Amino acid sequence: MLRLTWVQPEDLLGHELRQARLDGREPSRIEARWRAAGGLDAPERAGASPARASRYLRMLAEDLLDELADLPSALADDEPTDLAGIRALCPDWPKPPGTPGPAPGPLALEAAWLGRAAGCLLGKPVEKLPLDGIRALARSTGNWPLSTWFTAQGVPEDLLARHPWNRRSARSCLAENIDGMPEDDDLNYPLLNLLLLRRHGRTFTTDDVARLWLEELPPGRAFTAERVALRNLLTGIEPPHTARHRNPFREWIGALIRADIHGWTNPGDPAAAAEQAHRDAVLTHTANGVYAAMFTAATLAGAATGSQDVHACLRTGRTVVPPRSRLAKAIDHALRAAARHRDFDDVVDELHAAYSPTHHWVHALPNTALVVAALTHADGDFTGSVCRAVSGGWDTDSNGATAGSVCGLLAGSPRALPDRWRAPLKNRLATTVADFDGTGFDTLAHLTHLEAIRP
Repeated sequence: MLRLTWVQPEDLLGHELRQARLDGREPSRIEARWRAAGGLDAPERAGASPARASRYLRMLAEDLLDELADLPSALADDEPTDLAGIRALCPDWPKPPGTPGPAPGPLALEAAWLGRAAGCLLGKPVEKLPLDGIRALARSTGNWPLSTWFTAQGVPEDLLARHPWNRRSARSCLAENIDGMPEDDDLNYPLLNLLLLRRHGRTFTTDDVARLWLEELPPGRAFTAERVALRNLLTGIEPPHTARHRNPFREWIGALIRADIHGWTNPGDPAAAAEQAHRDAVLTHTANGVYAAMFTAATLAGAATGSQDVHACLRTGRTVVPPRSRLAKAIDHALRAAARHRDFDDVVDELHAAYSPTHHWVHALPNTALVVAALTHADGDFTGSVCRAVSGGWDTDSNGATAGSVCGLLAGSPRALPDRWRAPLKNRLATTVADFDGTGFDTLAHLTHLEAIRP
């Protein structure tokens, strides 16, 4: 039996109940009806429950999803999704530069692509594992604090039985198996956005993003909010309604992992980077899910100047996040925790205590907070940042990718990245995005540079 993940109504309902509580809606009465009918919680880590629900329960879930979406939010005034509303709440919204800054050169962009790939690859084997499992696996091979690739060599069998590697990743992402960069959605989306800019330029619309996905993104390689949005498009729902209709993942991490190109190609113009990220993000996300993408793009626009350190870049990113939003509070919490604790494990424990009881492991809030804490605590050092981001758990490959992108761009050249991170990638990227499979990171950097200098 095929149980397609992230679209089963009976599983979406549990996620929507949790999302409702997070974004200021009161779902208790609707939840009581669901429980009385025999409805269960959403799967904790998987995308679908093992068995199909009854026809009655499935139809009830669809009705309740629509009722939940109509509930008023107490946070709506502080967390708008429209760009004008976001800008109105941001007192330090960045001004456009008087003259365009110089674009990052191909070597800096190659380092950013490589950094994104290496950070993603580091996190892939332990994606979905709990924090104690990640720590135990690394410690068992003397790799703690984390400083290099995970390996299965020397890991006790009983430990692997308790905490098995990610099923899809172990054969290509452990130190002994790496042979180029394997396919991953954290690299597919930057490739799609590179294609988006090549076809439509900086003035692309959300509809252009939707058309590109329908033409170039295999549905099986989209997950959570992106898979729901594709389903919605195929049923005739148009953007931005694709982000809200039966989509409980609209504040998860998906829009954030699509933001890099918007930052890389807008050096010194964080407002433009954030606005591009917004047009991209609203296809699938709302409120804090959108802010996470805008924050990342603006941070990278600061890094692309080559004149800011990581702390200044993060401050730049913070200016495009509504100050009373939950994401702003999460970023500020992460900055305080990183400054307060000498041992990064203590930072991670504090963040997990704050967010794990209430947030799914793919939600944008805890993951953005973890990346900010990692970058801050490591002072922008490449190895320190990607290893801290991955060692903190949650969405390990996405967090490693974002940290690697920022630090790679700041490093300015592939040669500034330690050889142990570059060499196994062999300047080769696998992808399901047409015409890019097998492309070298140097080629991707050249193509990205062309978009960065395009008027």
